[in-house]
Amino acid sequence: MTTAQQTATGEYADVNGVHLYYETHGQGRPMILLHGGLGSGEMFAPILPTLAGRHQVILPDLQGHGRTADVDRPLDLALMADDIAALIDHLGLEKPDVVGYSLGGGVGLQLAVRHPEKVGRLVSASAQIRRDATYPEILAQQGQVNAAAVEFMKATPMYELYQRVAPRPEDFGGLLDKIGAAMAQDFDFTEEVRGLRVPTLVVAADADLAPPSHFVEVFKLLDGGLRDGGWMGEGRPKGGHALAILPGLTHYNLFMSPLFAAVALAFLDQQS
Repeated sequence: MTTAQQTATGEYADVNGVHLYYETHGQGRPMILLHGGLGSGEMFAPILPTLAGRHQVILPDLQGHGRTADVDRPLDLALMADDIAALIDHLGLEKPDVVGYSLGGGVGLQLAVRHPEKVGRLVSASAQIRRDATYPEILAQQGQVNAAAVEFMKATPMYELYQRVAPRPEDFGGLLDKIGAAMAQDFDFTEEVRGLRVPTLVVAADADLAPPSHFVEVFKLLDGGLRDGGWMGEGRPKGGHALAILPGLTHYNLFMSPLFAAVALAFLDQQS
């Protein structure tokens, strides 16, 4: 257990019908840090001290994950984004920055789309905006995620975490069913991204679930990569957006990489 975890304050907020667990670490301008699917806020332990050294980090466990029990609704990015918007109101935060990875990156993106007035800056990591951008073999694997996979999952860190911290450990199969159903849904957020008004850093590993070209495409939707940036940065994207493809990483270790922490902090700490 890290020092940051030992000194964390774990609390619950009742928002949108969800008894949402969150922890608060560090001091400074607030940052909401959103974990990936089948994980929890704990997955950021390797980089949390770095982030909490500069910011007050609010670390929720999303619906059905970690210490937040599931509720009777699908796992839907828009609904979970509304949960986080309600948490921002509950905590009385003034436009906190939002950093999300994978599932959390998608939730952060929907939060910025649906509630732009509540978000300062957004870092969305390893979150495709079109389902068909994902490599076909990964889509095939995702199609096998359901309650029947519980036995196979028992050897994984995700299962160990859930059994250790979930309010109802027996719900793991139901979570797999919901994650599988969510991943089977087609999606295309091209138009939503094109209209983003929140300064956004798009992050991916150079060997992620989708090719780097997909994340370049996302950057282009945000007015990026279309021209030289200029001596004074006058040619950079008008909305303050940015792109980072992180070398030597994959979807499965980006969230714990010092590189991820470094680029997120560099982007968030820029002067507007």
